[in-house]
Amino acid sequence: MEILDALLQGFIVALEPINLLLVIVGVTVGLFIGAMPGLGSVNGVAILLPTTFLVPPTSAIIFLAAIYYGAMYGGAISSIMLGIPGASTAVATTFDGRPMALRGEADQALTAAAVASFVGGTISVLLFTGFAPPLAEVALAFGSPEEFALMMLAFATFIGLGGDDIPKTLFSIFIGLALSAVGLDIISGEPRLIFFDIQGFFHGINFLVLAIGIYGIGEMLWTIESSRGNVRVSKAMVSVDRILGALRRTKEAVGAIFAGSFLGYFVGILPAAGATPGSMMAYGVAKMISKKPDSFGKGNISGVAAPEAANNAASTGSMLPMLTLGIPGSPTTAILLGGMVIWGLEPGPRLFVDQAEFVWGLIASLYIANLFAVLVNIAFIPAFIWVLKMPFTILAPVIFILCVVGGYAPTQNMHDVWLMFVFGIAAYLLRKLDYPMAPAVLAIVLGPLAEVSLRQSLLIAHGSPMIFFERPIAATIMAISFVLFALPLVKYIRARLSDRAAGL
Repeated sequence: MEILDALLQGFIVALEPINLLLVIVGVTVGLFIGAMPGLGSVNGVAILLPTTFLVPPTSAIIFLAAIYYGAMYGGAISSIMLGIPGASTAVATTFDGRPMALRGEADQALTAAAVASFVGGTISVLLFTGFAPPLAEVALAFGSPEEFALMMLAFATFIGLGGDDIPKTLFSIFIGLALSAVGLDIISGEPRLIFFDIQGFFHGINFLVLAIGIYGIGEMLWTIESSRGNVRVSKAMVSVDRILGALRRTKEAVGAIFAGSFLGYFVGILPAAGATPGSMMAYGVAKMISKKPDSFGKGNISGVAAPEAANNAASTGSMLPMLTLGIPGSPTTAILLGGMVIWGLEPGPRLFVDQAEFVWGLIASLYIANLFAVLVNIAFIPAFIWVLKMPFTILAPVIFILCVVGGYAPTQNMHDVWLMFVFGIAAYLLRKLDYPMAPAVLAIVLGPLAEVSLRQSLLIAHGSPMIFFERPIAATIMAISFVLFALPLVKYIRARLSDRAAGL
């Protein structure tokens, strides 16, 4: 009852006219910030942080949190419509969202993304409301060995349950891991894989540059070639009946949505994990529980719903360690944390006691922001569909310019723009050879996280790998990972035995 009373007081704060207006403006602005390649929630919140000094601290954090929520929704828009990830959190949405758009099902993909985001956001806020202190303790129980085991599980779902050629999948993962290692060594600081001593490689390869190159430039080249001069991007249509039909079709992805919501929230509460790994892992889990795993990457609605549910759930989850422990769960919450300090608020366990009005006002605003975000998103679907009705002679240059802007924005270095073109051409050639791109993207996202957790674990254990099997949580996750890694071999042996039996 205490929680319900506190939440009710929070709604009284969140529904004040100024706060309600800031929620609506925040989610709308965030929607378009998320849809712009290269911007994303981090840049959006950072750019608009100074404007919040005109309002009280509670209103300020409500506004910035609404932008964060809206950006999570908006990231799916350019991923589905143009094949260019609006942010790193929406890359997994591109895998199936773009094929759906090319089939003329963009409205269904956008609706599924909006509904999944709403469900993921709602579940995560409910978990936040009811279980904040115990979940914070669970997050603290996750050390480096558990985090590495979790990364292994993510790779295992792609290898063990993928419908793709296993050797090609492994090759794609290894390429991604190699690219993720470019830059300065995390412990010694020594440069590694600095190709031809080019200075731009010292800061590493930005994940968003790789993703935009693969799914923006590479997809555009593939579309131009496959159309042979007669490009028709999509027979895009939208109507109330189609949107209602899309809502009904979303029922197919209920299991993936709930799995993505819980997984995304849990990954989100882990310090320094964030929404991008959560969305990638949710995609792998959705593929694992699907009855048609081979259809993933070709336009499966669950492949859109799962990562969208996960990245919205993770965005709420990442606020938990920020408020309860003073540890940011993602880059965006690190900026929010800085804002709280500037406003004179001290994050930590005492925040729920000393600043109850602030905390519960923020939590209540998340419910309202989630509702308005899904309504604004669905209302704008006709405008988004209009993009696909543009002639390709106009659309292609627009995609090209957005790719260049998206490649330049993260580091503001032309080196990354040239690198993006190289990745685009390489992705086009690999696609002609039927190599899957999703595992490479997964590897470059999770590679740095896996390396840090692996090396920290081995330092703690003085080089002994047994640390991953001596801790109960890590051992359980590693055991599941090994089972999934072994599945292709088991399937191969069974197939050979069946062939021999048939031959006899």
